[in-house]
Amino acid sequence: MRLVTRGDLDGLACALLLTRCEPIDSLELVHPQEITDRRAAITHDDIIANLPYHPGCGKWFDNHLLTDRNATPPSNFQGRYAQAPSAARVVYDHYLPEHPDLARFAPLVEQTDRLDSAQLTRDDVLAPSGYILLGYTLDPRTGLGAFQDYFRRLLDALATRPVDEVLALPEVQDRVHRMQEQDQAFREATLAHSRMEGSIVVTDFRPLETIPVGNRFLVYTLFPDAAVSVRLHWGPRREGVVVSVGRSVFKRTSRTNVGVLLSLYGGGGHAGAGSCMLPPDRVEAGVHEIVAALNRPR
Repeated sequence: MRLVTRGDLDGLACALLLTRCEPIDSLELVHPQEITDRRAAITHDDIIANLPYHPGCGKWFDNHLLTDRNATPPSNFQGRYAQAPSAARVVYDHYLPEHPDLARFAPLVEQTDRLDSAQLTRDDVLAPSGYILLGYTLDPRTGLGAFQDYFRRLLDALATRPVDEVLALPEVQDRVHRMQEQDQAFREATLAHSRMEGSIVVTDFRPLETIPVGNRFLVYTLFPDAAVSVRLHWGPRREGVVVSVGRSVFKRTSRTNVGVLLSLYGGGGHAGAGSCMLPPDRVEAGVHEIVAALNRPR
């Protein structure tokens, strides 16, 4: 069977758990939009995790909001869906009764819950460690580049090694050092390309040829009055603009359901975070509407 997931810490934890419980012989990392737009070739031999439902798959595990944009699975679908802190939690709870050996991965699942649901402390943002730090090195939004091979290397390493040993691997250290070296440049770029609109901080990285490597949660330390962040950057081949929205991990005053809001623009996500991709000629109007909705009193 093939596992189809996304290349972040939640996808990595799902992959680690599923490869212990299912006969997975290959792995494919895809963007959620590829599933939503039906551009990914999915068959009954595929297990999908941490991605929208696809009617062609054999099994499906996820925790994201089901919106009108996403296909809703039939009542008898194989797998599991729940509104949980992470998709890894859904997989873990599903298989643990018959695979009690999965309990050794409980710390990974707990930390994946925290990162995926953004239940983070200031130290998690400014001085990350353990699985949280590892998650930043894998997060595509950190900007560290290609991660397909890196994902597979981490998958193999976490199966047998504690997280401290995984963090000490040369390829992991290289990514951590790049984050540290470009931290100041990322902060300066964020400050230079951000503006406050009401309680929303809008960061537009489109003018930059290259975005410095950086932890996406740092924006909340630079703009402490922001309740929500909206970040814009070019998508693949500059065919569209990615709009990422997240509630502040520190100023938790926003009540807008981000996933539902962005489903109106072809995207989706959680109640507290999500993304969509807009065509270049629709960006200004779309972002104006999104920011207005986020600023609207709830």
